[in-house]
Amino acid sequence: MHEKIAGESAPLAGRREWIGLCVLSIACLIYSMDLSVLFLAMPAIVADLDPSASELLWINDIYGFMVAGFLVTMGTLGDRIGRRRVLLIGAFAFGVASALAAFSSTAQQLIISRALLGIAGATIAPSTLSLVVNLFQNEAERNRAIGIWGTAFALGGLVGPLIGGALLQYFHWGSVFLINIPVMVALLIAAPFLLPEYRSNEGGKLDLLSVLLSLGTVLPVIYGFKHMAAYGFEPGQLLPILAGVLVGVLFIRRQSSLAHPLIDLRLFRIPAFTASLLVNLAGVFFVFGVFLFQNLFLQLVLGLSPLEAALWSIPSALVFTVMSFQAYRFTNRFGAVRTVLIGLVVNAVGTAAMAAAAYGESLVGVLGASMIIGVGFVPVILTTTGLIVGTAPPERAGSASAISETSAEFGGALGIALLGSLGTVVYRMRMDGIDLSSLNETQASAVSATLAGAVEIAKALGGTTPVWLDTARTGFALGFAVCCVVASVTLLILAAVARKVYQSAHIDERSAAAH
Repeated sequence: MHEKIAGESAPLAGRREWIGLCVLSIACLIYSMDLSVLFLAMPAIVADLDPSASELLWINDIYGFMVAGFLVTMGTLGDRIGRRRVLLIGAFAFGVASALAAFSSTAQQLIISRALLGIAGATIAPSTLSLVVNLFQNEAERNRAIGIWGTAFALGGLVGPLIGGALLQYFHWGSVFLINIPVMVALLIAAPFLLPEYRSNEGGKLDLLSVLLSLGTVLPVIYGFKHMAAYGFEPGQLLPILAGVLVGVLFIRRQSSLAHPLIDLRLFRIPAFTASLLVNLAGVFFVFGVFLFQNLFLQLVLGLSPLEAALWSIPSALVFTVMSFQAYRFTNRFGAVRTVLIGLVVNAVGTAAMAAAAYGESLVGVLGASMIIGVGFVPVILTTTGLIVGTAPPERAGSASAISETSAEFGGALGIALLGSLGTVVYRMRMDGIDLSSLNETQASAVSATLAGAVEIAKALGGTTPVWLDTARTGFALGFAVCCVVASVTLLILAAVARKVYQSAHIDERSAAAH
């Protein structure tokens, strides 16, 4: 049986729908930007609030934790009570939490504010995507609209450091949060006039136990992988992951027994939905991991300032932008399946080029490789996102959007954790046997653990650049290169596997091409 997505001959959208899309995209950009904008502000926050090491970790991570934990709940809640209503509630809460974060006077206040931001942010991504699906009934226009939405999502992560660096050059660190407020105010004013309301009439009440079980599934798993990335692999870090998996089993059992589940497991019986979800997750896995290394490489190995690194990343951002707007042309010409498979192969070529550039410590090579990755990655993600949402029943679009976003969060967390851990292992092996006798035990431990620690110790010591710092930078570059080789090989294998999975899904290429 062919999977066919309705709406090929539906009426075209008007000016109201396109303006509504712009409003939704800007809101999504802000949500995405908040995942990365804080990195540059951390030195100023440390100087102002003096957080402990544990508090510093929570300031960084709590936003992503809360977003991942509440995505499914908020996406399903939008299906039940109205997606526009949930979006407006979330936008108001996001603005309030942004103000609280900007004016935090203690590390604890900032952590709580970031947690509230994450919960509010979890309403924005699934609501905006599902509303895009409702706004555009024509499949060709819908695919283009999802491309614009995807551009905003991708650009948020890319321009976050750039905007943050510019603001921090002249203003207090709280300014990186205050920029959220006017956008949320504009959304609150415009949304009632531009966006339709949509809800399922068969949703039933929200099952609170399912909400708790979903949180108990997502949060421990992401916590375990994040700590694995931060501190390297230790057996004890598997405990929260195992606990999350066990709670996940209980969650799935409960969903199977409910008349109105939080996640409709029937979605996973749709072959195109499941195949697209897995490819989407894997694509995000490698891109997040590789780009994390790239940002650190530019600053720690090549010695660029955060703002300089952000400026050098503008060409990559432009490639992501252009490809997001033009990805539908690839889908229309080659069909959804071929677009995904070709994109995976291009991604593999890009990561192979990144491996060579990282090993050679080449700025131009790394930036060129990141642009190749963008050419392959964007069509894959947008095409699979369109299939994930488009193959779900309309009344479950919010839930499908939330599942897509949650898989992306998991993919990103897994990519950063596992590739980060692999890079750390290579780095530490490279540093074994290096003479650090001139350092005390604490300093030597920091230098051996991470390149960031080595750079900080070298700065603190002053004077000429120590020999071990060059070795540390070479070790990090080698770890980066190894991770990129693993990514390239795995992406080629994934392309071969995905081809077979999509063949078994029997996707109607004529229907998919109309996307």
